[in-house]
Amino acid sequence: MPRLEGRSAIVTGGARGIGRHYSLALAAEGAQVMIADIADGSALVHEIAGRHGHNAIVSTIFDVSEEADVRRVVAATLKCFGKIDVLVNNAALFAPLAPAACTDIDVALWDRVMAVNVRGPFLMVKHVAPHMAARGYGKIINIGSGTAYKGLPSMLHYVTSKGAITSFTRALSRELGEKGIRVNTLAPGLVMSDTILENRAHIEQARGPVVASRALRRDELPEDLIGALVFLASAESDFITGQTIAVDGGSINT
Repeated sequence: MPRLEGRSAIVTGGARGIGRHYSLALAAEGAQVMIADIADGSALVHEIAGRHGHNAIVSTIFDVSEEADVRRVVAATLKCFGKIDVLVNNAALFAPLAPAACTDIDVALWDRVMAVNVRGPFLMVKHVAPHMAARGYGKIINIGSGTAYKGLPSMLHYVTSKGAITSFTRALSRELGEKGIRVNTLAPGLVMSDTILENRAHIEQARGPVVASRALRRDELPEDLIGALVFLASAESDFITGQTIAVDGGSINT
């Protein structure tokens, strides 16, 4: 039996990059999935529907930083699936960000990174958690980053936002535990996703040092994250909350 049979999930930023692989993996394990992304996820819906059935997945275009959009996505998910068991807070700004000195980061860009990477997960939790609490069960998986532990030069806005996600998980797990909601962070390293491969700046700046910092010295692929994601979404992790699971080949130790 698939490990997520009968569960429903929202994956923000689930149409492209690592999020695409998260959406594929959850559906493959039996979950019904709402892909919520600023990019069009209809092609991915057709791909997954062909593999797992037409009732398994839907998509919508939205901006995670806009509360009205978040409300709409939550309502649409409940209408389609009747419940929300899993929330994957994946949407974030990283690949399009050009490395820049802290003194050169535009204030408007700083605010946009915080709006997507921090306010977005907050808004999703604000509107999803009440439905999970009403059923006494839920899984919230916040996507963090190993950079929050070791830093990354010229990416202060991004690293700061992911440090916030680590604290967000810790505080939220304490608040929602009594409601049966588990909250954890999945922290990838530098992943060779399609969106990273399209933006050579990050590869040129960080790829060599990152691989050298790993105990397992190779590139990280999106597939490397799937086991931990499914584990955190499944009943197998029901007594785990407030934790960070780093999947980065041993670059950091949490």
